Amino acid sequence: MSTAAPQANAQAQVNPSGQAVVIADQLKQVYAISRGPLRAPAMLQAVSGVSFTLQAGKTLAVVGESGCGKSTLARMVTLIEKPSAGSLTLGGIDVLQSHDKKALRQKVQLVFQNPYGSLNPRKRIGQILEAPLEINTDLNAAERAEKAKAMLAKVGLRPEHYDRFPHMFSGGQRQRIAIARALMLNPLLVVADEPVSALDVSIQAQVLNLLGDLQRDLGLAYLFISHDLGVVRHIAHDVLVMYLGSTVEHGDKETIFSQPLHPYTQALLASTPGLAGSGQARKRMVLSGELPSPLSPPKGCVFSTRCPYAVAQCHEERPPLLELMGRKVACFEAEKLATP
Repeated sequence: MSTAAPQANAQAQVNPSGQAVVIADQLKQVYAISRGPLRAPAMLQAVSGVSFTLQAGKTLAVVGESGCGKSTLARMVTLIEKPSAGSLTLGGIDVLQSHDKKALRQKVQLVFQNPYGSLNPRKRIGQILEAPLEINTDLNAAERAEKAKAMLAKVGLRPEHYDRFPHMFSGGQRQRIAIARALMLNPLLVVADEPVSALDVSIQAQVLNLLGDLQRDLGLAYLFISHDLGVVRHIAHDVLVMYLGSTVEHGDKETIFSQPLHPYTQALLASTPGLAGSGQARKRMVLSGELPSPLSPPKGCVFSTRCPYAVAQCHEERPPLLELMGRKVACFEAEKLATP
């Protein structure tokens, strides 16, 4: 896909490859859940100390089943929610200490899951794309229109689409428009929350290829939230596996996909045809029981109630996230599971 070189080069210089765009250190999110006027609120730990570094031009995929804390993590990174604890640096700026949240929010943009609900049906596409410029820049109407039309071309749409309404487009085209809107302010980071899960399989690859082209041309960093490991394998550079708000495995995509060490990662890959790694991961793993409530997490390892390899220590102690075989893994039995 061809892109407008001047703008692409300008952003690539601002956001050179290898520069740390996001540094998250022990991010936590705790919600107080009301239990009535006569009882103290219950504390729900949605995210429990997640850390990662994301560089320009790279994609970090956050995976796990529903309720693991993926979307809560995304809301903290996009500044929608303030973390309960931990630190977050965006573009070299400490988010929690900064008083200019408006400028920070321009550095990170969000692409939502549902392209049918994320675009205002009452506004034309040109108005939708120009809205961020109208709010955040001093560009005049002609300049805003020029940038909007250039961005339409960048995401593979035609200039005549500028005056049309969202209902006149397919799901894939709407998601392209949503991506274009996210890029109007030249962000450093795009958080994509299940951006292709609502699309037909035949369209998913087109949108993923578009995201890859834009990343290469603009030096974008992606935080990619997904439950589809096939999609993750296509687009990610690194993978962070979450379970019940905690990181259980984190490392390079090829390392984790070829030989997952945490039993939960093994179960995820074994449940996806063609993605199981070597050794234990090739075995069919059926997880017993339900995901524990974040209001009452297990005392020890968060996965201990469903893990087929859990020992007494797993039920009493929380395993630290330690370096092992080229990735970080939180499992007392990981080294044994890695042995053929």
